[in-house]
Amino acid sequence: QVDALDAVALADAVADCWRTVETGEATLVTETTGTLRADPSRLKQLLENLLRNAVEHGGDEVVISVGDLAERDGFYIADDGPGIPTDERDDVFEAGYSTTDDGTGFGLDIVQEIVDAHGWEVEVTESEAGGARVEITDVAHTDR
Repeated sequence: QVDALDAVALADAVADCWRTVETGEATLVTETTGTLRADPSRLKQLLENLLRNAVEHGGDEVVISVGDLAERDGFYIADDGPGIPTDERDDVFEAGYSTTDDGTGFGLDIVQEIVDAHGWEVEVTESEAGGARVEITDVAHTDR
């Protein structure tokens, strides 16, 4: 569920999440100035899951970038890790789906639930560096 929607500066939300997720030697590059309408606690959960997933699958030295989408209302989280094979991209949002022995398979399922509750869309593509890129679209911005 989503409670009241508030104006949330995406860069600030990402920075807060970065401080709470174990990131090892990973690097965060924030390329967003967007302010979106979201349930702050649910957005935090979504961002933490995506950041944690990028570190777990991309390695301790992965570079993660967060930015605004140029051609659509939304944002992305991308990394320079190994990426997600094309034939698995739809499966990653299913409950219980994991490619690691110690993974629960709930992180991206929760992301999907939060996206759905906001009326957004989510898609996995390939980042410019060949890693994973998660795009969240149909996001209402307060500054556009």
